[in-house]
Amino acid sequence: MTKVPENVRARIEALLDGVDAELRRRYPGSNGRAQPIHTVYVPADRLAEETPEAWGAAAVELLDRHRDLLGTLDGTDSLPEVRKRLEADPVQDLRIDFEDGYGLRADAEEDRAATAAGEVLAAWARRSGGPASSGIRMKGLGGGERRRALRTLDLVLTGAGGVPGGFVFTVPKIRAVQQVTALVQLCVGLERGYGIAEGSLRFELQIESPQAIIAADGTAPVAAMLAVAEGRCSALHFGTYDYTAACGVAAPDQALDHPAADHAKAVMQVAAAQTGVWVCDGSTQIVPDADPEAALRNHHRLVVRALRRGYYQGWDMHPGHLVTRWLATYDFFRRAMDVAVPRLRDYLARRGGDVVDEPATAEALAATVLRGIDCGARPDAGAPELTEPVLRALAARAPLPEAP
Repeated sequence: MTKVPENVRARIEALLDGVDAELRRRYPGSNGRAQPIHTVYVPADRLAEETPEAWGAAAVELLDRHRDLLGTLDGTDSLPEVRKRLEADPVQDLRIDFEDGYGLRADAEEDRAATAAGEVLAAWARRSGGPASSGIRMKGLGGGERRRALRTLDLVLTGAGGVPGGFVFTVPKIRAVQQVTALVQLCVGLERGYGIAEGSLRFELQIESPQAIIAADGTAPVAAMLAVAEGRCSALHFGTYDYTAACGVAAPDQALDHPAADHAKAVMQVAAAQTGVWVCDGSTQIVPDADPEAALRNHHRLVVRALRRGYYQGWDMHPGHLVTRWLATYDFFRRAMDVAVPRLRDYLARRGGDVVDEPATAEALAATVLRGIDCGARPDAGAPELTEPVLRALAARAPLPEAP
């Protein structure tokens, strides 16, 4: 017989029901979207409708030229599948860059480039073979660039005839929560102006300022930014060089694996955890031109390092990066699936095997297998009981579907 008075129990239930609802709202978990493995950045003045195919062809040529070296990095015989991927579908996600990669131009010149970019985005949306998702990186929201940034976004959408499927815009140099509130208002205004559905516009926040990680009062603004984004923020992207430079790191030491960069990405990862917002690693400026073998090894190492830390997407700035991005990703997930699938089979059979896994571990194992399937490392789990509905139920800690 309980000793807790009914009125006390009722107050506890009312209080904690509200807490449960708020946690569900803020941390809904994955929304089931497949995260791209990369975002390719192309300056607006170098863009053509054929850019993805051109990057793929250049990547295949580089792969063939350095096959022996790449073979030493390939631990799962993935190189043949990588070559097929580069021929058929090399670019998953692409941003037309109007910021650092484009620079300051006369307004008339950027106006023309913005309209042309919108036309290319619309063409990709109409045909097969283009990036599954694409958009622009506009200039920042600081006073000196704000007017130009908003005008460019408006002209891109005008050139595209609205919001193309899979469109997202990236906002660099975010430093304050109020900037994200303004972005939400901008999206609402553009949706009304273009007569498009509410919620159609989504954005990414590029975290490249220390003030987005730790504010003057000691709080982590990046978490508050997601709270005020009203579900419109799809990803947090890390800006390697602006961030490390702002932290005072000397130019020769600015890199994705610098401790300052690791700290920022760890804060981003925790802020985005269970929100459905992706975290995207930054870029390396070392490209396979002058010393291709060193550049390929370096990029492959950085991609593997990021994957092991749970950053499943990164920037690619050169066609050569596609080779090592796909190779490292396929190799990583093939190895991971070799470990995850037997453990999931044991979990479902309640046998335990060599490791007795808990539901949280089964969730992570299933999510890993799904990522491996989604990116193309393997077409399926290779186990008849691990169907996609079963994997998604495990990843969501939902009831398993009934066996047919």
